[in-house]
Amino acid sequence: MRKLQTQGIHHITLTGADRQTSIDFWEGVLGMPFIFDQPNLDDPDETHLYFDPGDGRLITIFCNENRKPSYRRTPMDTGCVHHLALAVSKATFSQAVERLDERGIKHSGPTDRGFMDSIYFTDPLGFLIELACYRFEPPTGCTHADVMITAHRIRVERGDYNIAEIHLADAIEKLVKDRQQSLSSDRSPKAPY
Repeated sequence: MRKLQTQGIHHITLTGADRQTSIDFWEGVLGMPFIFDQPNLDDPDETHLYFDPGDGRLITIFCNENRKPSYRRTPMDTGCVHHLALAVSKATFSQAVERLDERGIKHSGPTDRGFMDSIYFTDPLGFLIELACYRFEPPTGCTHADVMITAHRIRVERGDYNIAEIHLADAIEKLVKDRQQSLSSDRSPKAPY
């Protein structure tokens, strides 16, 4: 038996309401360019809109002009999607409260996740959206996942309850030491002052 190895998310498709609501939210609020539009090939009553969330991958929406926005929170039953987290820069995150407030969009306010900051709000259909901003940049040649798994191992080894910035900093230091060669035979911390 062998695995079907994935290499990233190809796209996420959501059920939308009418076409303009989707365009106004995904491009008009979140800034995702509207890049492709065609009929839903499985349902001639729907259109299939494609948006670029910023990394060249896709978020797509099935739209039907007979469906109207429903502001009730989407189901959180077993098997349902809880929320969609979108990456934003520190600069954008620091403006999120002001920009959501100026639109009258209710939100959670900034939430400390230890390794990232988050803010939550719902789209016009009641689907929970998270704007997520990492508190670190991975070293060159590493991914956020490399830092996260290394920080996790450090946290568990120390018996700490949840991840914190000290685990991230120590993970980054470890990754640099493990991946980057040095001419020094002793790379331990020094006190030159």
